[in-house]
Amino acid sequence: MAHTLDAFLAQLRTQPAVLVTVQHSQGSVPREAGAWMAVFAQRVFGTIGGGHLEWDALSQARLHLAGSSSVPAPWTQRTVLGPRLGQCCGGALELGFEPVSADDVQQLSQRLQPRLTPLALFGGGHVGHAIVQALAPLPFAVHWVDSRDDVFAPDTPTQVHTEHSDPVHAAVRHLVPGSRVLVMSFSHAEDLDVVAACLERQRERHDLPFVGLIGSRTKWATFGRRLQARGFSPSELAHVTCPIGLPGITDKAPAVIAASVVAQLLLLNATGAG
Repeated sequence: MAHTLDAFLAQLRTQPAVLVTVQHSQGSVPREAGAWMAVFAQRVFGTIGGGHLEWDALSQARLHLAGSSSVPAPWTQRTVLGPRLGQCCGGALELGFEPVSADDVQQLSQRLQPRLTPLALFGGGHVGHAIVQALAPLPFAVHWVDSRDDVFAPDTPTQVHTEHSDPVHAAVRHLVPGSRVLVMSFSHAEDLDVVAACLERQRERHDLPFVGLIGSRTKWATFGRRLQARGFSPSELAHVTCPIGLPGITDKAPAVIAASVVAQLLLLNATGAG
């Protein structure tokens, strides 16, 4: 998302465009209110959902860019998807069409900036790298932590902040409130210390809505006993999710684990976790 916006604004500095935005939606529609696409004479950034709806909007925007449109700008258009476009979604939406140019770059940068969910990822191993790549196009601000040197990839996405922390659990106290936390370090001892630090913070501030630990139920049973010995109650331990990922996906390839975990995070966001 952030990459798409950056690419759009870079192009806008050199040529005009029409910004098409979903302003209101009702019922079943391809995209939610706030979704946008930027239409240039030869390029398009973003999407309002594809299909006939988007094709029609592209045509209108390019007619305006070519000076062939008779509709005064800016303009809006309400569309009922079934009758008008032959799409069986059944909903209705209102699109806004807004001519934009290089003069609008600054305000568009602020206006279209996606709202990012903070995510703390402890561990720079194979699964950690796969999760970072899977999250790259999604609305998450990732804080990636490891106690080892030289574990972060040189092509780490720009919205990822990396931190070397030794001991690794010391980074927990500085996490952004509301962070989702994933724990998958190279060491079970480090994992235990990070989870304990998260539970301590949750006890004090109640601001880490999700703490997920990679591993098996056997690992969690062992961790549970050790954490209870450190003074954490069963109700506090219930705040930790282990194993992580969607139930039923058993493949342990890093990319598969990453897809499962990212889907779980998106589901938590959709259901309002935290």
